[in-house]
Amino acid sequence: MLNFARPSSLLWGLCGGLIGLTGLSAQAQAPAQTDWPKAKPVTLLVAFAPGASTDIVARNLTQKLSELTGGNFVVENKGGAGGNIASAQVKRAAPDGYTLLVHSVAFAVNPSLYADAGYDALKDFVPVALGPKTPNIFTVNPSVSAKTLPELVEAAKKSPLSYASSGIGTTTHLSMERLKTAAKVDIVHVPYQPAAAINAVVAGHTPIASTSMPPAVPMIKAGKIKALAVTSATRSPLLPDVPSITEYGYKEFDDYTWFGFFAPAGTPPAVVEKLNAALNRAMESPEVVEKFALLGMASTRNSTADFGNFLRAEVPKWSAVVKSSGAKAD
Repeated sequence: MLNFARPSSLLWGLCGGLIGLTGLSAQAQAPAQTDWPKAKPVTLLVAFAPGASTDIVARNLTQKLSELTGGNFVVENKGGAGGNIASAQVKRAAPDGYTLLVHSVAFAVNPSLYADAGYDALKDFVPVALGPKTPNIFTVNPSVSAKTLPELVEAAKKSPLSYASSGIGTTTHLSMERLKTAAKVDIVHVPYQPAAAINAVVAGHTPIASTSMPPAVPMIKAGKIKALAVTSATRSPLLPDVPSITEYGYKEFDDYTWFGFFAPAGTPPAVVEKLNAALNRAMESPEVVEKFALLGMASTRNSTADFGNFLRAEVPKWSAVVKSSGAKAD
């Protein structure tokens, strides 16, 4: 006959202790999510140097995010390797909502551009929110005689020219490479750090630049460079006198530089939703909308799912462009 002994009081005590610890653990996690972002400063780790378009986006949002959430948002720049250094750092960060990656479209490009970018764009991060986007723009130093894009193409056929971009594999680089292929011209690529590319054409180090609009617009309005075309299918409201590339017969051009916010994989959904809501509200505030508009950027409200779907389309799109252009970063 089997004898089922009653558990000892010690065993019951241990079980009760484990249950209590589990309850305490759950209680400890819940307030951490509920109290976000007031436990400590939230670091927006920008993948490029100060002055780059990505940096401009982040810095225009920090004060508004602090006002909306009661937290403290700070920007930290971690440039290098086309943004891969910052991506790797955030990938390894605690998934608690206190370290976010602010990146450009290069986030979607780099996994196909580098032999080892150090991250998987679709697995290692949670897409929090899509920020503003801006067309790329082709500009020239005032000393260049070409006043239109066709005139520049003809000049490139007659004598060697070079252009500055915001870095190997950026959409600013790939947009010009697409133009070179379509126009059957050879213009030498000179990659710069994003914040420095526009200064190269202003100083005359290169006669041409292909950049996003934010760093270019102030220089265009100051007369320091000439704008020849934007890479979107339609003209930019900010520069209505600058033709779109499609007006010159180049089809299927609708290239943008976009900016996005990412959290490490495993970040609690409740925190991600709070981040998304705060970012959308910040980007919809009149003062931020005005600041972005002055730089040729615009954003639209989007959910984390919307951004995830967008990213799943962008990664293969730019992978195909990288492959066809032959671009490689290493």
